[in-house]
Amino acid sequence: MNAPQHPPFRNRIALVLAIATLGAGGAWAVNQTLDDHALQLKTVQLSIDDRPLPREHKDNSYAHVIQRVGPSVVQIDTTAQIQPAALPDFPGWNHPFFRRFFDESARPQPRREMPRQRGIGSGVIVTPDGYILTNNHLVENADSVNVTFPDGRQLEARIVGKDPKTDVALLKVDAADLPYVTMADSDQLEVGDLVLAIGNPFGIGQTVTMGIVSATGRATLGLDYEDFIQTDAAINPGNSGGALIDTAGRLVGINTAILSRSGGNQGIGFAIPANLARNVMSGLVADGRVTRGYLGVMIQDLNPTLARAFKLERDQGALINDVVPNGPADQAGLRHGDIILEFNQKPVPDSRRLKFAVAAVAPGESVPLRIHRDGQQLNLQVTLRELPGEQPLAHHQRPSNHENARLKGVTVTDLDDSSRAEAGLPKSVLGALIARVEPDSAAREAGLQPGDVIQEIDRQPVENASDALRLTRDSKHPATLVRIWRQDGSRYVVVDETPAG
Repeated sequence: MNAPQHPPFRNRIALVLAIATLGAGGAWAVNQTLDDHALQLKTVQLSIDDRPLPREHKDNSYAHVIQRVGPSVVQIDTTAQIQPAALPDFPGWNHPFFRRFFDESARPQPRREMPRQRGIGSGVIVTPDGYILTNNHLVENADSVNVTFPDGRQLEARIVGKDPKTDVALLKVDAADLPYVTMADSDQLEVGDLVLAIGNPFGIGQTVTMGIVSATGRATLGLDYEDFIQTDAAINPGNSGGALIDTAGRLVGINTAILSRSGGNQGIGFAIPANLARNVMSGLVADGRVTRGYLGVMIQDLNPTLARAFKLERDQGALINDVVPNGPADQAGLRHGDIILEFNQKPVPDSRRLKFAVAAVAPGESVPLRIHRDGQQLNLQVTLRELPGEQPLAHHQRPSNHENARLKGVTVTDLDDSSRAEAGLPKSVLGALIARVEPDSAAREAGLQPGDVIQEIDRQPVENASDALRLTRDSKHPATLVRIWRQDGSRYVVVDETPAG
């Protein structure tokens, strides 16, 4: 489900992810596939205090709060290999004279050692056994993640899971009896509440700043799911993943980004609400990814002019401007021009709130809808599906629970009407769409590339991403026969992941 894009910021105002980098290349944001289910835990016990904040607090110092919470905010150091830029083609390579002698697979591939890049950010310990919340953009393509505690201890961390759609990531260190923060009900935050930001700006060490909640419900970074807390507490590069706490010492948000002309703090910072981070964490702990409901509609917000045109008294609701054929909404009888007023018995003020409401429903669950159509209100029932998303087949250059997993470095997604239209795929083509292939993987060497559709793996049919995941797990044969579809037709490719291959 897609909402309209926000207009670009003007006057050279830039959104800056609050991450400090060291080494060549400056700020970085790269992509990496996830660890295969690093942990098999299904639930974790969080400390939660959902009482409203006592607003009669008049202390002159918050030292006692920081003394209690500070030890649970850690520094996170990451390293990643810089991916080489694509080299220009030899001008005469495609000339028929050369193509007579060389197959495309024999084309020479330049190799060179690339420098490694370091990143510094922050994280928040949320359980005594070592679960740490941070930002996805900090660890997104990290080859290694290390945690430094305020007392100087250092531990290596595992990436339990990442959710780029909210910029939340979950780490785990092997330790016990760690200091941890209690999570508040961030929905009870009010504009004007005092908040404290704790993190490691510029890598200089743990730093505390104070401000107020400037606004809630901000959507500024272009993520799929945004509900940011805006604060004027100073947030700078390196604060990424750090804690935003209330004056009772409870976690209300994960500091994420700043709005700045200069790249430094200018009084506009954004934090992911604790409630959103908590919900994402539960999915990452369960199976390493977040499962969201899918309605299958394109929506937009209403304004007074549109509301009058559709004979509505108020400009509240989500206007459907398109319906995905054969999707859940289509099968429930929804059509373009309908306005969703209630979803699952809760009011829908705008399209963003509808996205969050739909995502919170488990796939397969049936929920009621109230819509406005042609001046009348109708009640419908819709059964949601799982939101299509990218899934890694296996890790490349990192340890995996599935030692014999194949097609390392390949990430696939299900085919839907939107991806078919974007890639120009006919409806007759079934399979798993390749979303990305890591540059120095055996799959890339064999010729696999984003946009290919995997139709068979070792002569077994592939109809979706789940099939591809299943067929690449735990094989005794490192060479994989893959049948792919491209615009010029189907072909077979052998991906040999032995060192000799």
